Amino acid sequence: MKRITIYDRYIFKQVFWTTIVAILLFTVVWIAPEMLLKTIQKTLEGEYTVKTAIMVLTCQLPLILSKAFPVGLLLGSLFTFDKLSKDSELTIFRAVGLSFGRIIKPVIFLSILVSILCFVTIDKLVPYSSNMLVRINDKHPTSQYIYTQKDKSGKPTLAIIISKYDRTRMKNVIVLDFANSQYSDLHGIENIYVAQSGRFFRNRWELYDITRYRISSEGIFNDIDHIKEMNILEGGTLADDIFTIMNYSTKKDRELTNGNLHRYIKLLKSIDSDETYNLMLNKYYQRFLHPFICILLAVLGCLLGFSKPREQRLIGFTIAIGAIFLYYITLPFFDLLAEKQILPPLITALTPPLAFFGCIVAFYKSKDL
Repeated sequence: MKRITIYDRYIFKQVFWTTIVAILLFTVVWIAPEMLLKTIQKTLEGEYTVKTAIMVLTCQLPLILSKAFPVGLLLGSLFTFDKLSKDSELTIFRAVGLSFGRIIKPVIFLSILVSILCFVTIDKLVPYSSNMLVRINDKHPTSQYIYTQKDKSGKPTLAIIISKYDRTRMKNVIVLDFANSQYSDLHGIENIYVAQSGRFFRNRWELYDITRYRISSEGIFNDIDHIKEMNILEGGTLADDIFTIMNYSTKKDRELTNGNLHRYIKLLKSIDSDETYNLMLNKYYQRFLHPFICILLAVLGCLLGFSKPREQRLIGFTIAIGAIFLYYITLPFFDLLAEKQILPPLITALTPPLAFFGCIVAFYKSKDL
């Protein structure tokens, strides 16, 4: 702190305010066209009250801000350094012996602060606001789920088919109890349980109003009887783990905190759900690398702002807009590569920041700084 100079405060203040303006502009452009129109339409139709409409728009802000922080730093540093170049201030700074690294120190400090804010926004504010939107719209999804329990050799021992479930209850549940015998093309089934309803508990699942079909080794029904109540997935944390997987599978990744997403990934690995596991692992890595993008884009903005007196300023702004566009439009493509196991999740998550780092090195050498 003792080494903070007038120059540092000057540059920090300039980049700070231009970054704030860029973030606000990005937020307005993002929220204005479709999101605002839909909210106004639902308010006029009576689906939302004015208070609810304001809450809906407010809950959208964290998700937009998480995308706006890197953009704001890129444009903020670019506008500031472009203005400094026009006014020949950068020439003066270089003339008095300031290196490029020393010139951009205040910008790096600001970008670190913004990256921390971005990380907290993604981890805490985005999941909270996303779940709030679900509650406002009363969209608690009901869905189907199939769980197969296997032994160490990979042989199925139990299969649970849930036709419909919500946060606490399930309906139309079919339980397949596999026998030890195995045919050439399928595994034998010893019992089939068809339950009308059930409830989730941390250490078990309770099924009610059950019809049991006993099956012989020849695949013929031996007996059909009725059971009032039975428990499955008893003991340990299995019942709670499977319920967690079911619950998280109906959510979007932005509705999960880093801790929840990490637990989800571990559970997916335990049940060998490879595609979803790789996708969520890629998303998890992105949670930590996206804030780092803030620092890289801030440095890139500084480099694009450095220009010679007669150099076209439009080139820098065009490159900046193109970089933002490519970054956000290619994220789903990398998600797909990870999900289909074409590339490891760590590689797909690291590619964008490595690409930006390569651009920084290239521009630094081209500008001979």
